[in-house]
Amino acid sequence: MNYVTGFFDGLVAIFMAIVPVSILWTVLSGGALFGFDVIANFTAMIDGFATAGFTGLLALLFVGSFFIKK
Repeated sequence: MNYVTGFFDGLVAIFMAIVPVSILWTVLSGGALFGFDVIANFTAMIDGFATAGFTGLLALLFVGSFFIKK
């Protein structure tokens, strides 16, 4: 179980390092990196949470809890 948990922790760390680079790439070049427009996806996700009202707030807190080290 520790092996699987460590693998996914490493995978999340890699993705969390790629996100700022892809945002910077989009701002500087105006194009998506590897076909993914991180800014548009992030904006759509926030809009989805905002339009859902209280349920969206609960979902946002739930998703945010994955990024807090315990």
